Amino acid sequence: MNVAEMTVEFQKVLIPYLLDVGWKLLGAIILWIIGGWVIGWIVSASRSGMAARKVDPTLITYADASIRVVLRIVLVLAILSIFGIQTTSFAALIAAAGVAIGAAWSGLLSNFAAGAFLIVLRPFKVGDMITAGGVTGDVREIGLFVTTIDTVDNLRVYVGNGKILADNLVNYTTNPYRRVDLKCQIANGIDPKEAIAKLAARVAQIPNVVASPAPQVEILEFNAAGTLIGVRPFCANANYWQVFFDTNKAIAEVGATAAWPVPAPHQVMHTRSA
Repeated sequence: MNVAEMTVEFQKVLIPYLLDVGWKLLGAIILWIIGGWVIGWIVSASRSGMAARKVDPTLITYADASIRVVLRIVLVLAILSIFGIQTTSFAALIAAAGVAIGAAWSGLLSNFAAGAFLIVLRPFKVGDMITAGGVTGDVREIGLFVTTIDTVDNLRVYVGNGKILADNLVNYTTNPYRRVDLKCQIANGIDPKEAIAKLAARVAQIPNVVASPAPQVEILEFNAAGTLIGVRPFCANANYWQVFFDTNKAIAEVGATAAWPVPAPHQVMHTRSA
């Protein structure tokens, strides 16, 4: 077979192959463009639907990213199938990689899942004062991995969302008012009823103390120093520390005005002659 005949035979084999590859490549490009448009439409529709239902913007952003990644993987597998590449092995490889990543990032993934639950269930919102994960303060940001809290002494703390859901969570802002618990020790010889009346009248005058429920001023116990009185006004959470300190001042003021003696334990000793 001479060179000319070899060239003709080579062309007979190569041209159909190139045409087949060309058509597949063109189909893959068209599929990539159309698939990208479809993915964009699905993500846009998902975003609009969640926005109409007033879903948290953070959750919308992560949902969009998750949908986009999953659909892109499906699109790539579809394009590979056009070229006759078996995608079963790729799917198994992706699954194995997912298991490995899940095992390595178990802590991050648990925080991620907890963050999604916090955003959906909304046990607290930005601006609420909470105790979570052993930290008390105002919530500044609810992320998908950590929640940012500013403590009462102005420290910024990042608490893992998994720890927040795994522990007891206290929200001080949800209810309209909160009780301030203080105590007043009065000495022996002071009439407890008179002391209660004076304390109740003075505490009711403190700014931001709510009238209903009324402040509770009651006897807690009798001890060696005299009578221990509980002083418990109610206020909004935003006014808690102001009412706390003003109530302490009011207790001191009432005691000074009434000239109550300083309470001290008393002991009575009985002697008996031999």
